[in-house]
Order: sequence, then C-alpha cells, then structure tokens
Amino acid sequence: MPRGGVEERIERMAATTASAANSTPLERDARLVNAREHRIRPGEIAVGVIIGRSSEFFDFFVYAIASVLVFPSLIFPHADALTGTLYSFAIFSLAFVARPFGALAFMWVDRRHGRGVKLTAALFLLGGSTAAMAFLPGYAQVGGVAAVILAVLRIGQGFAQGGTWDGLPALLSLSAPPERHGWFRMIPQLGAPIGMFVASALFAFLLVTLRPADFLDWGWRYPFFVAFVINVVALFARLRLISTPEFERLYESRELQPSPVAELFREEWRTVILGAFAPLASFALFHLVTVFPLSWVVLKSSDAPLRFLVIELVGAAVGLLAVALSGLVADRIGGRTVLGVSAVLIGAYSGFAPQLLDRGPVGEWTYVLLGFGLLGLAFGQSSGALNGSFSSRHRYTGAGTTATAAWFIGAGFAPLVALLLASTFGLISVGAYLLSGAICTLLALALDRKGRPETV
Repeated sequence: MPRGGVEERIERMAATTASAANSTPLERDARLVNAREHRIRPGEIAVGVIIGRSSEFFDFFVYAIASVLVFPSLIFPHADALTGTLYSFAIFSLAFVARPFGALAFMWVDRRHGRGVKLTAALFLLGGSTAAMAFLPGYAQVGGVAAVILAVLRIGQGFAQGGTWDGLPALLSLSAPPERHGWFRMIPQLGAPIGMFVASALFAFLLVTLRPADFLDWGWRYPFFVAFVINVVALFARLRLISTPEFERLYESRELQPSPVAELFREEWRTVILGAFAPLASFALFHLVTVFPLSWVVLKSSDAPLRFLVIELVGAAVGLLAVALSGLVADRIGGRTVLGVSAVLIGAYSGFAPQLLDRGPVGEWTYVLLGFGLLGLAFGQSSGALNGSFSSRHRYTGAGTTATAAWFIGAGFAPLVALLLASTFGLISVGAYLLSGAICTLLALALDRKGRPETV
C-alpha cells in the first residue's frame, strides 16, 4: 500500500478515536471498526433506512390489525362490537400521546450517551412492549386489568417510538444528488406499504390456516413475536450506519446533531408548526385507508376480515408503487408541488370515496385501491416536506419534532374519530374529516411559500 494511503488511514483512525473518546463505550468499538470502511454509499443508507422504517411500520400494523380483529372481543367482551372497537381505538391512540414524551426523553439520552445507546434502548423498549402483548391475558382471566395492561404496553410502544429517530433519512438526503432529492426523500416512506403488506399477509395466513377459535385463543399472538425479531435485525442494520465515519463527520458539523428543543421552538417555531401541518392530508388518509375501513367492514360483515385483508394486501402493493412514483415525479416538478397537488386530489377523494365502503366488494376495492394510490403520492413526499426550511443547526431536531407532531395531530386519533363519526353521522362525515386534513396541508404549504423559497 502507498505510504500516503497508510497515513490517510492512520489519520482517519486517530480522528475517529478522538471523537470516540467523547462518546460512550458502547459506541466506541463500532466507530473504530467502521473507521476502516470506505465512505458510505447512498445505496447502503437507503437499505438501512428501508429496513428500519419497515420494522417500525410492521409493529404499527400488527397492533392496528389486532385492535380490530382481536382486542374488542378479548379485552372488551362485555361491550357490543362497536363500543369494544371504539375502546380499542382509544388505547390505540395512547401511543401517539406518549410519543412526544419519548422523543424528549430519548433526545436527552442522545446528547448524554450517544445515538447508538439511544437507538438500542428505544428499539428494545419498542420490541419488548410489542412482544409482551403476545402474552396479554384476556378479560376472562383478569377482568378489567387486561385493558390496563394493554394500555401500559401501548404507551411503552409510543414512548419508544419517540426515540427511533436516527437521522438516517437526513443522512440519505444529504448524500443525494441535487437533481434526485425527490427520489431520495421518498425512500424512507417505502417502509409503510412494506410493513402493511407483511403484517396483512401474516394475519391473512393465520386466518386461512386456523379455526376462528384457535386464532382468537393463540394464533393472533405470533405476529407480535415476529415483530420483536424484526426489530433486532433492524437495530443492527441501523447501528452499522450510524457508527460510520461519514455519519460522525456530519454529526460533528452539526448537520445531524441534536439541538435543545427549547431553542428550536424559540428560534424556528413557525417552521415547526407549518412542518407539522404540511403532511396532514397524507397522515389523515393513512389511517382512513388502512385501519378504519377494516374496522368498518368487519363490523358490517361477519365474513369480512380475510376478504378485506386481501384487498389491503393489494392496496399496499399499489401504495408501494405510488410512493416510488412520487419520487420520480418530484424530481421533475418538486416535492412540495407533488404534496400540494396530492392534497387537492385527496380533497376531491374525500367528497365521494368513504361512501363506497357501503357499496359492497366493488366499492371496497375502489375505495382501497384509489386511496392507496393517492396515499402513496402524498405520503411519498410528506417526510420532511419543510425540513429544508430549518437551519442546519436545528435540522435534525426539527425533522424529528415535526414528524412527531404531525403523527399526533394528523393520525393519532384518526381511527377513533373516523369510526365515531361514521357510526353517528354516516360515512359522509369521514369525508369531511379527511377534507380538513387536505385543507391544512394546502394552508401550511401556502404560508411557508411566502417566507421561504421552494426546495425540491
């Protein structure tokens, strides 16, 4: 090896060792090992991001499907089917309430102990809370305590979710060629349809192979075990990336360094608020084509679960293609333009689509496939739609904060609100709820455009 190459490697090892000296022992060895590697490629980052996001969304959809098919009868057998599902959705929403608190707590861990420690703790808490649900007793065993246990575990999921922001999407964006920002922005969003597809396929398989009594007794528990295993695999994939010298260089340059939340709100509160409202059209639609229609159709038809899961399997595939399409289109016309146009289309969709759920199989297929197509276009560009408006100092914390706030405002209570509205005022009221999200997106984009130039 030429002497220059040896010196370069020694200097790189020394620099990494110096930065590791200020880190925790748990991260130090990983950084030393990765110091020997070449500059990390965008393709490697993309794979790590997709694995990480797919695992998170698989957790999410496993719980969401169980909240419709299992928990109403297991935890709330004393209530009628509609009331039991509403109770189940109320517990479902607790994760989104706990998520901001988890984000604050794990941000402190990030600053004090390092990102690897934070991510490890968050993902083990997430996986542990999910796996513990596999041992959940029913109302028949422990009475009302079963609901309390489920609520505590759901809060644990949400609290942990607040700590799973690893900065990899930001690293991916910083590594992207200027003309491919739209494509690279959509890559993290592929995790949602992938997670939905795998979770729906697993539950569909269990419904096909097991008798209804066996499924409700023990079969539904297996997806929660699978979720824990997937989380462990995703953890190692993500740790490998955040321990690289390239990540450390961007971290030290403050591009990926957490800043105090108080300072973020004091200096860039306007961008935080607009960034939280910009993706509301896609986040509201997210639950209105996944969780809510499953609950509505199951309540209306006894043979619906397997049939509708198959519809959602196909819908997830359509959503995956639409997310990828959003990246191609965004590279031509801009991500914000895609987000705005898709919000208009979602507004039009809200005027007629929810009523299709009462029109039989043809209506259900139309609602889901069209909804997933629009969701993919909007959701594909909703991740950090306004992140470019943050200063580099606050971009890492701002991106995580706006994502947490957007999920809380736009998606956290959507299944509960939609089912309550539909059962009280009819499906047309669900369209009004979805329309409000589209309006919020358009207003946020318009207000941000006044003060900032558009970033693709």
